[in-house]
Amino acid sequence: MTQRTSWPRGRWTWLLGTVGLLVAGVIIGVALQNWLLGLTIGVIVSLGWLLAYESWRGRNVGVNDDDNGIQL
Repeated sequence: MTQRTSWPRGRWTWLLGTVGLLVAGVIIGVALQNWLLGLTIGVIVSLGWLLAYESWRGRNVGVNDDDNGIQL
């Protein structure tokens, strides 16, 4: 039998932040009278949030390696 892993600690923060950013994007889109544009902006910002959050969890924030370039 394989052991089932649980939901990683701290992922609720990421999930709530992502949903919040998507909702904020749609609200901004409605204010601009184009909800699809707002959703697109929300998705793009949420992807940035995901990259930054996972980088933070991996303790790679601000890593500058001259051989491999700058990492998030």
